[in-house]
Amino acid sequence: MRILNLQTPFLRTSQILTRKLHLLASSNQLPTCYKAPQILTPLSNSRSLKVAASAEMVKAIRVHELGGPEVLKWEDVEIGEPKEGEIRVKNKAIGVNFIDVYFRQGVYQAEVPFTPGMEAVGVVTSVGPGLTGREVGDVVAYAGRPMGSYSEEQILPASVVVLVPPSVDYKTAASIMLKGMTAHYLVRRCFKVEPGHTILVHAAAGGVGSLLCQWANSLGATVIGTVSTEEKAAQAREDGCQHVIIYSKEDFVTRVNEITSGKGVNVVYDSVGKDTYQGSISCLALRGYMVCFGQSSGKPDPISLADLAPKSLFLTRPSMMHYTSSRDELLEAAGEVFANVASGVLRVRVNHTYPLSEAARVHADLEARKTSGSIVLIPDNDLRV
Repeated sequence: MRILNLQTPFLRTSQILTRKLHLLASSNQLPTCYKAPQILTPLSNSRSLKVAASAEMVKAIRVHELGGPEVLKWEDVEIGEPKEGEIRVKNKAIGVNFIDVYFRQGVYQAEVPFTPGMEAVGVVTSVGPGLTGREVGDVVAYAGRPMGSYSEEQILPASVVVLVPPSVDYKTAASIMLKGMTAHYLVRRCFKVEPGHTILVHAAAGGVGSLLCQWANSLGATVIGTVSTEEKAAQAREDGCQHVIIYSKEDFVTRVNEITSGKGVNVVYDSVGKDTYQGSISCLALRGYMVCFGQSSGKPDPISLADLAPKSLFLTRPSMMHYTSSRDELLEAAGEVFANVASGVLRVRVNHTYPLSEAARVHADLEARKTSGSIVLIPDNDLRV
């Protein structure tokens, strides 16, 4: 806010003039384009005058320095009105993804301070000038850019949101957008899974892993999943894994060779990174695809092209944002995800719900592998309703 230091005589004159202008405007003696200024009032115990700012304050999680979960701070932030091509959205449910951890740690670069989060569903409360196709009251969801969903409200480009079908609730929509569209490009575009394929999914009980297993199973693939506990193994089996490997008890490379009779798998979906990367390469069949789409255990060691030559392997490090870069791609991906939810092909496991203000605890639990399925943050005011 700006502080104007105005002397009392000037203030009195300004107030009188402003009231006269208001009267003239109301009697149509001024052009219709004229907007009478706010009457200025002095601050208490001061001759200064405060001009009210147009921005409002909302609560959000902010990161001022990179580091552990403790750097996630619950603060007041300003939010204005949407500009041309933008909408203002009151978030109802916010998806949590490991990419949020990467930005908080500095693995992925973002200018501090920033609000993390790349997935949310909410209600449109305001529409920018001249915008068509979006209305106040629409329930919309988005995933990807811009970052900033860990907030009670946010301003978004209208081009990045999609309408949420009435049959899909807030929590499901918030947990399915980024993870669902990630699963979509992994099994339908990056490597097109077909009947007869054998695939390996690491972190099979995680948010993306759970959806990957379900989707690939529905396409007729043989799904092998790795998990850390017996409890997660049971979930992976429910999600379509015909073979589950508890990597804390057995070597996944040995087990994959046993399951495939030494042939290997057609594709590995690896979001773990450093701890599984080399083993994943070893599990591939001739002309197999190594799809590394995350690095929860750290950045993988470099691999030489010569390491791919013995089996003519393919290696890719894809990003969902590159597979939904156009509006048509976004609508196609989101449409397929919501259709598969509606048909029952995809069962969304929202296993954990936290207040938005407790995002630091969420990140700690996520990194400690205490979670499975999807995690959703709910704005604190909505939890109190």
